[in-house]
Amino acid sequence: MTTPTNARFDVLGLGCTAIDDLLYIPSFPQADEKTRVQERQRKFGGLIGAALVAAARAGAACAYAGCLGTDEFSSAVEACLGREGIDTAHAPRLPHAGVIHSTIVVGRDTGSRNIFYETGAQIGAHATLPAAEVIANARVLAIDHYGMPGNLRAARIARAAGRSVVADFEDSASPLFRELLGLVDHLILGEKFACQLTGTSDAAKAACALWSEHRAVVIITSGAHGCWCLSSAAASAPRHFPAFPIQPLDTTGCGDVFHGAYAASLARGEDLVARIRFASASAALKAQLGSIPRLEQVQAFLASSMLTQQ
Repeated sequence: MTTPTNARFDVLGLGCTAIDDLLYIPSFPQADEKTRVQERQRKFGGLIGAALVAAARAGAACAYAGCLGTDEFSSAVEACLGREGIDTAHAPRLPHAGVIHSTIVVGRDTGSRNIFYETGAQIGAHATLPAAEVIANARVLAIDHYGMPGNLRAARIARAAGRSVVADFEDSASPLFRELLGLVDHLILGEKFACQLTGTSDAAKAACALWSEHRAVVIITSGAHGCWCLSSAAASAPRHFPAFPIQPLDTTGCGDVFHGAYAASLARGEDLVARIRFASASAALKAQLGSIPRLEQVQAFLASSMLTQQ
């Protein structure tokens, strides 16, 4: 059934989706050595794909409107989104489009991973779709750097309609990047890319360099070291939010989960501290469990953490 264009979604995602083939090994070997694969799994991912799953499991009504192809991996993505209750009625199916296919090697001793990916087709946001009404009627627009003309169009529409734009960027090569960066009011970047982008040496300095009076929030995430935040309510100095202490099993996609959980919390109207705590807890649980947590798991984790701190 086709969703009407005036449907209101909590989170509308554009950008990349992916099929990830994960190989679990005891620990990473030295160069030219062999190691045994203990387990093999196939999972759904991608910057926006994983973020949407995190948002949907957090209780948000979500939709994906980026490009899908007619190949096996695109069909697998559509099926994964459907199982999570994520609407795909506005995602164009194009013969020349596709999704990212990644092989991810995870070291079980530390939870760290290496990602090997392949692309070759049109990926992410479409240049002229979905309809402007679909974008304007979403509470939160989630974008990345895949399909830059479409991301820029969508961000313009969302901001003109007074909607929030949450962004996850890992590449700045596009000539459209700077304009798109200026339209993002909830900018959440990983420390490594943020420092590369700004020429700074740490997350706090990167947050300051990326701050603008046109933004609501800048958050720079640093994994186990927590995150640093500047906001319209407190823009004088970055505030540090520590990460939740956990034993990591698999850190793959933790940044994407942070983005999706944050977007869901934002769509619910929660304040900044609550958004960051919810996103941090969701990312911590993803690392600890190896899978994207559901709302009740995050709530129980937060309740337990509050009791521990008392």
